[in-house]
Amino acid sequence: MSREIKTLYVAEAEDGIRLDRWFKRRWPHVSHIQVQKLARSGQIRVDGGRIKPEARLTAGAAVRVPPLPEPGERPERTSELSDRDIAYAKSLVLHEDELVIALNKPAGLAVQGGTKTTKHVDRLLSAWGEGMERPRLVHRLDRDTSGVLLLGKGPEAAKRLAGNFARRQAKKTYWAIVAGNPKPTAGQIDMALKKTGINDYEMMRPADPKEHGAEPAETAYVTLSRAAHRAAWMGLRPFTGRTHQLRAHMSALGHPIVGDMKYGNDVSRELSGPLGLQLHARRIELDHPGGGKLIVEAPLGTSIRAGFEHFGFDEHEADPDPFAGVRRQR
Repeated sequence: MSREIKTLYVAEAEDGIRLDRWFKRRWPHVSHIQVQKLARSGQIRVDGGRIKPEARLTAGAAVRVPPLPEPGERPERTSELSDRDIAYAKSLVLHEDELVIALNKPAGLAVQGGTKTTKHVDRLLSAWGEGMERPRLVHRLDRDTSGVLLLGKGPEAAKRLAGNFARRQAKKTYWAIVAGNPKPTAGQIDMALKKTGINDYEMMRPADPKEHGAEPAETAYVTLSRAAHRAAWMGLRPFTGRTHQLRAHMSALGHPIVGDMKYGNDVSRELSGPLGLQLHARRIELDHPGGGKLIVEAPLGTSIRAGFEHFGFDEHEADPDPFAGVRRQR
């Protein structure tokens, strides 16, 4: 059993999730009964207070995670990270200061581990040390989405960054290549989503806002360029942070993201060929925990660059912030 007590922050996309399910996602080997005992004995705390296992969490909340039983194989620690792993982790850095690290996460690298995922960003953070030296995740990206991923150095910086996401104050710009040409060429999607399925079969589907389990989801979009009638390079800005929100919204609009095998249709799958998911977290702007603004841009990764080259898009043609002046409709 690991003796380390951790403080983790609830991601924007996890707003409203039950405490016991939040634990199960991160530590599948920990049983429901174990989570119940830890919560009822006060070993698990949220924002310093006791909490019931069935209580729902809010984005940005600080969860005290006590020592947990480990699966059969012990996770590697800093001393067990190879020099190659450490060098790889540091090679992903786009920006680093005394409070913040911004990584350019490549497509295919999971943010957190699971029963079959041993290589992930959370493990690589041991390259910066353990305990108070270890950076903290404040939001997440899908495994196959590339781009900017922010980390907080220390609990206070992480809490302030997570708070930005929880209050919807972070301006996120994604680039995507979608099948066909959306009409109108720019607009906003206000469509509630509901989670269905479990684990690898988990999906978000459009839902009536009044339906039980439906979550409001809003996305602004703009066409940046076209490849004839085959595909379009889009700028996407999520105003909410639901799981798979951009993928589900573009699919519902009738223009799935190229390379998306889960939310695609026959047209997009044929168009995709060997291409991976064409979704990239290009830019993020938010308040720096030390004051002022933090703006970070991620250059194209290998996967989405292949899509740009295939369809003939030029990344230099887009404005840094194609959503300047755009506000939520509600």
